[in-house]
Amino acid sequence: MMKETTTDILVIGGGAAGLSAAAEASSSGAKVTVVESDLHLGGQLVKQTHKFFGSKDEYAGTRGYKIADILLDEIKQNEKNVDVMTNTTITGYYIEDGMFTAMRGEESYIRIKPKKTIVATGAQERLIPFPNNDIPGVYGAGAVQTLMNVYGVTPGHRVLMIGAGNIGLIVSYQLMQAGVEVAAVVEAMPKVGGYWVHAAKIRRMGVPILLRHSIKEALGDRVIDGAVIMELDDKFAPTGAERKIDCDVICLAVGLTPTTEILSQAGCDMRYVPQLCGFVALRDRTMRTSNPDFWSAGDATGIEEASAAMVEGRIAGLCAARSLGLPVKSDRFDEYWSRLDHLRAGEVGEKIRAGVAKVMRDRWED
Repeated sequence: MMKETTTDILVIGGGAAGLSAAAEASSSGAKVTVVESDLHLGGQLVKQTHKFFGSKDEYAGTRGYKIADILLDEIKQNEKNVDVMTNTTITGYYIEDGMFTAMRGEESYIRIKPKKTIVATGAQERLIPFPNNDIPGVYGAGAVQTLMNVYGVTPGHRVLMIGAGNIGLIVSYQLMQAGVEVAAVVEAMPKVGGYWVHAAKIRRMGVPILLRHSIKEALGDRVIDGAVIMELDDKFAPTGAERKIDCDVICLAVGLTPTTEILSQAGCDMRYVPQLCGFVALRDRTMRTSNPDFWSAGDATGIEEASAAMVEGRIAGLCAARSLGLPVKSDRFDEYWSRLDHLRAGEVGEKIRAGVAKVMRDRWED
C-alpha cells in the first residue's frame, strides 16, 4: 500500500532534538510531520534514568525519561499541527523532486513532500574489532540501556564495560542499580573521558577503572564466559601485560558517530570533523545547511549532550518556521544561542567549540 503526503516541515527523528524542533515549529503555526523509526517517541531520553546537568532551561535535576514526557506534553498543546509517524523509517531522499520515501512497519510505503526538513537522526554506536566479538553477550551500551530501562531485562550477571566516557560510566551505574555486577571499566585513554562525578560514583561502589587498557579478545564458545584485557603504552600498543576477566557480558561504550546519510543524499556540503566524531553538514547559526531546505540538529551535527541537542532543535525549528514566513518570536533566537553557548562554556566544551568553528558559516550564497 502506498500513501503520499505533504507537510510544511518534516522532522526526521523523534529524540531530544527532533521533539524540541517539532515543539518549536508547531507553536509557530507550522504543520509538522515527525518520523521516528522506533515504536515510540523520545529517542535516547526514554532510556536515561539519571538526572541531567545544565540549567533549569534544560531541565537540570530531571531524569531523561521525564524530559521526554515534558516535550511530548508541549507538542500535545499544538497537536492539531503535528502528525507523528512511529515505526517509520526514511529510506531515501530524491533531490530531483524533493521527495522522501519511507516504510511504515513492513507493509506501508509512504512518499513525503515537505517544504522544509529538519534532520535530527541522532547517532550510531561505534564498535571495535576483537576476536570472538560476534559471540552472544557482546552488546553496545545503547542496547544494554534499551534492555534494562525500556524492557526491564538485565543483560547478564557480570559485565565488563569497555569505555570510560559518560555513557560507559552512566550505564555501569545503571547496571549496578539493577543488581548486575560490573567487573571493571576498561579505558584505552590515560584519563577518564566522562564527568568525574559519574566516575566517582562507581569507584565508591568498588568498580575498578583501568586506564590505558583495552580488550584483547572475548572468551567463550556459544556464549561469553570471559574476556582477556591488555595494558597499553602511551602509543596505544600492547605492553604484553594481560589478565583474564570473568564475565558473561561485554558492553561496548566506545563512542558514537553522527547519522548523516540523508544530509549527504540532499547534497549538503559535508566535512569530516574529529572533534564532532564524524562527517557532519556545514551550517549557519540558524542550523541551516548548504541546502536551503534542510536544517540539522542534535547528534547529527556532532556528538554532544542531550541538553545541547534540545537547544539546537529549538533553533532549527524556530528558523525553519521563520523561513516559511510564519510569525515567530524573534527574541528566542538570541536566547537559545545564549543557552547553547553556556552549555559549551569552559574546559568541558572546548572540544565541541573547536569542532563547531570548523563547520559554522556566516552566510550562504543562495
